[in-house]
Parts: sequence; C-alpha cells; structure tokens
Amino acid sequence: MNFLRLCELELAGKRVFIRADFNVPLNPDGTLADDTRIRATLPAICHCLEAGAAVMISSHLGRPTEGALTAADSLAPVAAALSALLDRPVPLIREWTGGNFSVQPGEVVLLENCRGNVGEKADDPQLAARIARFIDVYVNDAFGAAHRKECTLHALALAAPVACAGPLMSAELEALGRALAHPARPLATIVAGSKVSTKLTILESLAAKVDVLVLGGGIANTFLAARGCEVGASLHEPELLEAARRVERRLAERGGVVWLPEDVVVADRFAADADSRVCDADSVPPGWMILDIGPHSRDSLAGVLARAGTIVWNGPVGVFELDAFAAGTRALAEAIAASPAYSIAGGGDTLAAIARFGVGERIDYISTGGGAFLEFLEGRELPAVAALRARARPASRRVEPLPRFEHAPAPG
Repeated sequence: MNFLRLCELELAGKRVFIRADFNVPLNPDGTLADDTRIRATLPAICHCLEAGAAVMISSHLGRPTEGALTAADSLAPVAAALSALLDRPVPLIREWTGGNFSVQPGEVVLLENCRGNVGEKADDPQLAARIARFIDVYVNDAFGAAHRKECTLHALALAAPVACAGPLMSAELEALGRALAHPARPLATIVAGSKVSTKLTILESLAAKVDVLVLGGGIANTFLAARGCEVGASLHEPELLEAARRVERRLAERGGVVWLPEDVVVADRFAADADSRVCDADSVPPGWMILDIGPHSRDSLAGVLARAGTIVWNGPVGVFELDAFAAGTRALAEAIAASPAYSIAGGGDTLAAIARFGVGERIDYISTGGGAFLEFLEGRELPAVAALRARARPASRRVEPLPRFEHAPAPG
C-alpha cells in the first residue's frame, strides 16, 4: 500500500503532530480504566522524541459538543497516564488550534479533545489550514478512527506540509493487506454478531474473497433459518432469509462454503442460571434459544481452522460472557491460536474473548480497530487512509525545511 511512513522521515527540529486514538474507557470517577490504546501509540511518540522533534498529540474522546467541552470530555486522564508512561511531564493544552502554545524539540504536549473544536466533525478545511500553519509533519497513528472523515483524520492530512502513517497505522494496514489482499489459502473468516442487517454488506463482500465463511451469533441463526432449520426463540432476522441464501449461493459459486454449527447449546432463557441442553442445530425446541455451539461443532470448527492458510476473526460464536455458554468461543480462540495459519483478529468482543481465554500471544496480529476493521473487511477505502495515499511521495521522502512559526507562550 502506497503511503509515507514515519520511519522514513528526518524529524530533528520538526514540529510533529500525531493524531492518536486515545478514546479510552474511563471509570465512573473519571480515572483511566484501560491504557491499551495509549501504550499502542508509544512507539510513535518515543520515535519522534528520540529523533529530536517537538511533539504534539491529539485525539478524540467520546462525543462532546463542539465548542462546549466539559470536564467529562477532557483528555486530562490521558495526559496523566502519558506522563507516567513516558516518565516526563505532558502538559495538556486546552486552546490550541491557533498554535498559541510552546513546545520545543524533545518535548511533548497533549492537545485537548479534538472533537471539541468547531469544524472537526465536518472535516472543515479552514480548521485544517489553521492547524497546518504550525506543524511540519502530520502523523496518523489512529487506525481505530480511520473510518471517520473528520478534520484531524482527513482534511489535516491533506493540508499539512507532510503527512505520513505512524507505526501502529502502518502495522494495521500491512497486516490487513496481507490477510485480505494476498492471503495464504484457504482463507477462513469468522464473522459473528447479533444481526445480519448490520453486516450484510461485509458478508456480501467476503463472499467474493474467502474460502470458508464461519458464522456465529444471531447471524448464524439467520443463516440456519434460511436453510430451513427450526431455531426456536433464537435471535434471528426472518426478513433477511433470502439475503442469507444469496450470500451462500455466491460463495458456493466460487467453490467456497458457509460454516454453520451442526449442534448447538440452547437455553430456555437468557440467563447465567438458565436450563440448557445440547441439540441438533435444525431442531431447537419451541421457546428455546441458541446461545452457543455444541461439542461436535467445536470439533468441526477446529478442523476447518487447522487446515486454513489465513484466518480473520471478528466476533464470538456464543454468549461467552456467561460461563455456561463460553465453551464454543473458548474452543474457537484455542483453535485459532493452535492453527499454523496467519491469524488476525479485531473488534471489541473479539478482543475481550482473546483476553479472557489468554490466547493473545498466539494470534499473529490483533487489530486496534473496531469500525475501521469491519469497513476494511468490507473492502471500503478508509477516509484517513485515502488521505495518506493521496499525500504519498516518491524518491527521497525527506521533509524540506519550512519557515518557522513562532509560538506564543502558553496562556497562564
């Protein structure tokens, strides 16, 4: 994929703006609940600091009202975490779009929640032009937000003197490209979720690419019903049965298959202490619901994945949050980890399953993206990636010196 990479640039004395994805979970008291996304951007930050750049970082957090940030919207918890991780002060700059703050080579500042800036969501080119005046190099290291066409993700990449991908963004695009553009065959993709309707375009796109499409959750239930199976009270979408048949036909025309469970774990209600039993997937009792795949299906799925050349995983095959219905997703996780295939996983529920079952070190690549991961699977070009591709430069890849923009001292 043609885009400029941060590692290709000379950064000494340059003013570097890093667009990170610090949309992190917070505890009820406003403290940081998890710093995974912050740690994921440390390689980009440290590379720039060690190269002698003046580093500015910004991110969105939540969905604040533009022009009316509240304390709950602030990146202050992120600034505190960054200070601890980098073992140096990381000042939080609240009013920054005019460049009225000071940052010197070898220093780093955090710029307050970019979604608080009027024009951010609208991808405002005038806002981008104001920001571009005081930076030399723009770095996008926020793959998790790459599907958003917003100012600091798209317009700023087009307006900045130089625009490149950070190490996290580069790794994501290279891993996904390897998994989907030139995969080792057979290519097996696991797609799960509650509704076919939310992932229909993804399923239709994958039908043209994959060799085995493994389905789980409500999506699998809809496909089972499309095959004429009785699914009882299981979550499914009767109005999309023909769409499911269409996906299966398209895959079959290429010689591929849709994998569905042959036996399932059903329950009389959605609860941890519900009565449950194993039954054939085509004979779910009336009023009962499918909440996991059965033992024969677990063995069958493990066999499919053992023979795969590439595995892309998005979603669990059961309600793994409840112990009674976690066996299927545990078996899936362990089968992917044990497979000799190149494996890539992404999506919030998938990451939670990886953490719960302790297979992270045996998955080849774990994506930080949720919506971006899914849109990449669908075959869409992500707006942030499109901007980086538009700014790709041939030859030397060196940043030319620019006239200095003199910053005013930070207010207060």
